[in-house]
Amino acid sequence: MKLVSYNIQYGFGTDGTYDLERIAQVVDGADVIALQEVERYWSRTGFDDQPKILSELLPEYYYVYGPAFDMDASTVNAGRIINRRRQFGTMILSRLPIVWSRLHPLPMRRTIDPLNTQNAALECMIRTPYGPIRFFSIHLAHIGVGERLEQIDLLLDRHHRSPFEGGPWSGTDDEVQRNWTEGKAEPECPFAAIWMGDFNSEPGSAEYRRITGETPYHARAAYYHGFADAAICAGLPAGALHTHEKLIGGTMQKRQLDHCFVGGMLTSRVRSVQVDNTQIASDHHPVFIAIDLETQPLAHG
Repeated sequence: MKLVSYNIQYGFGTDGTYDLERIAQVVDGADVIALQEVERYWSRTGFDDQPKILSELLPEYYYVYGPAFDMDASTVNAGRIINRRRQFGTMILSRLPIVWSRLHPLPMRRTIDPLNTQNAALECMIRTPYGPIRFFSIHLAHIGVGERLEQIDLLLDRHHRSPFEGGPWSGTDDEVQRNWTEGKAEPECPFAAIWMGDFNSEPGSAEYRRITGETPYHARAAYYHGFADAAICAGLPAGALHTHEKLIGGTMQKRQLDHCFVGGMLTSRVRSVQVDNTQIASDHHPVFIAIDLETQPLAHG
């Protein structure tokens, strides 16, 4: 299967042009698409409903949108309130049905300066040929290491608890007349997970090590309950990729802020990780991951 993670900077490219169509062209063809910085009803983008527009540009995909930032943007017309929310968040699109989803608001520190905003991680469970997997589109804080570490700790805690919490519902439906389950079995909440997104942190950083753990003797090593960098699993050396370019102190800095982390049971299935550094549709570059999710795991795990 082909995956892609892309921070789309609400459709604005490095050329200053707002164009969702070219964003869709970049990601079209992947099986699972994780997008960050997707918005609804902001004046800077003509009050567009970007999840709706992107879903129309990619009509062969199921999608879920998870707003982290949510403010009133309603209007009044002839005494009637037109309810509308100004939102900013993450999105997942999939060729396969998205069985269930949930949004995880991440810890936030109030700032004096500069601007800080609420971030979140969108979780979607998809039944792949490999089996059910929880895919995440994640956007971590852009200001401080401490804030990002708190966000990662929350996500790791939720990950470790996931098999015990289950999905959107569990147990037996005794009120058949209310049809809570629509006659379906309890949906899976697997331990297998893939995190994609803008982590605002580079390989080797404290945040990166908090996710991958300390594995000094084997770069591809990962505990079953932990995560590994898909790029390392694909055989790339640390620092081989960059996903963001910024002029800092007169020098153009090339940084890898966007990553894909795979659950320990999936490390041997990663085939390749590539970044398209020619794209100008956003200030970030898209990360493409090829991973074998077309075959069942061995019975022992």
